[in-house]
Amino acid sequence: MIYFVGAGPGDPELLTVKAWRLLQQADLVIYAGSLVPFQVMDCCRADAQKVNSAPLALEEIVKLMVEYHQRQQLVVRLHTGDPSLYGAIGEQMRALDEVGLPYEIVPGVSSFLAAAAAVRKEYTVPGGSQTVIITRLAGRTPVPPEQALSALAQHRGSMAIFLSVGLAEQVQQELLQAYPPATPVAVVERASQPAERVLRGTLGGLAKLIQAAGITKTALILVGDFLTGEGTSLLYDRKFTHEYRAGS
Repeated sequence: MIYFVGAGPGDPELLTVKAWRLLQQADLVIYAGSLVPFQVMDCCRADAQKVNSAPLALEEIVKLMVEYHQRQQLVVRLHTGDPSLYGAIGEQMRALDEVGLPYEIVPGVSSFLAAAAAVRKEYTVPGGSQTVIITRLAGRTPVPPEQALSALAQHRGSMAIFLSVGLAEQVQQELLQAYPPATPVAVVERASQPAERVLRGTLGGLAKLIQAAGITKTALILVGDFLTGEGTSLLYDRKFTHEYRAGS
């Protein structure tokens, strides 16, 4: 079997039990070298073949998978966070389908969840935002026009913006078309890792905040009133009746 495995946000203790077990068993681990920390790679079997996918093309990655599978050896394709978010696994799976090789996806903890933990906030606030928008700014990888940041901002939901910290000025300009300048923001660099940094500010000063810190990559931008808002859930309210408890 070939496994697409989510490595989590960087802290090896945030690997799932299944991900850790597969790394211990894998004969070949193809990993995103620019993103997967060495602490996670230390979880691999000592004698496993470890290949950095950063300089490889799709065809080379698939060729390695096929070669090891034909030897009946276990293959792990290790992606940061969760493979379903900006993981580029679709074309890899299609290539495996074409040659008839079996594979399985093992989900991981996404960095947008680790970022929420870092700022000690919940994206969905009782009485406030009940919507989380996970997106990115268009760059070398295009974004459909209807999903432009300025369009998504009209919803005024809680936002986690990936792969865009290097374009901070453009992010700020697009968001200001819908959010007030005083909207709280946070920038979380290397969430869950030893080098984690959390910057806080307002949307009107977002670009300057990022530029002053010298952050150019490996960071998420969080936007929304959830960063300062507070609410109390009805779920545990003594007067609230539900299936398992009668209100008083």
